[in-house]
Amino acid sequence: MEAIINGRRMHYLERGRGDVLVLVHGFPLDATLWLDQLEALADLRRVVAVDLRGCGGSEAVTGAGLAMELLASDLDHLADHLGAERIDLAGLSMGGYVALAFAELFGHRLRSLALLNTKAIGDDEEAKASRDFLAQTAVGSGRALLGAEMHASLLGPGASITARARLRTMVERTPYETLLACLIGMRDRSDRTHVLGSLAVPTLVVTGAEDSLAPEETAREMAEAIPHGDLVVIPGVGHLTPIEAPEAVSTALRSHLVRVDGVRRGDPPPR
Repeated sequence: MEAIINGRRMHYLERGRGDVLVLVHGFPLDATLWLDQLEALADLRRVVAVDLRGCGGSEAVTGAGLAMELLASDLDHLADHLGAERIDLAGLSMGGYVALAFAELFGHRLRSLALLNTKAIGDDEEAKASRDFLAQTAVGSGRALLGAEMHASLLGPGASITARARLRTMVERTPYETLLACLIGMRDRSDRTHVLGSLAVPTLVVTGAEDSLAPEETAREMAEAIPHGDLVVIPGVGHLTPIEAPEAVSTALRSHLVRVDGVRRGDPPPR
């Protein structure tokens, strides 16, 4: 589906009905990251997987940095378009950065939050240099070399051929301008560690036991800093849990949403 969101054309996938769950992909990916979860959760929610600016079928960008705050504003406008006063929000990796920006700027619209394979801290100088290196690799050497870099860092050693195929498809159809814009936006994003302690909604933190980019220790520290935080560590997988372990991620999200519905009925909040 497509709509004009925040002045630009946004593409998104949608399944189910009822309360809205918005799924936000990471870099350099698109909404098809969530194909399994779209189907698995459609009986619980109106599940909407977005293509962020410049990604998938959404309107192209120029290559100027995409600030996480701008992408969060897009989600705020998307919620308006969907007629949702409040949303359940789940973001992976860069999508988690966007979700935390949304929580800080538009927290009154959150019913719950899920942070998958992500972190709240900003980039240090080493991480910023790595972003710049990836940008030079993408523009100078092309997607083939970038794809090889992505496979090595994003997928666990036991990733299936299906997961590898989906990652390759997403990377190879992402425009170079989008690659550059996302890398700049992630490099320059704000540290949002302070947001964790202020989260007033049920929050799920998920990571893979083999994730080197958002390791278990980081995920555990995040969950412990969140008042109603829950942690799920999925064994044997890396950074892209929704495609490496789709059933485990869908199960974790389903349990999270059932808890959210229990809180709305007046049950004690999870902890």
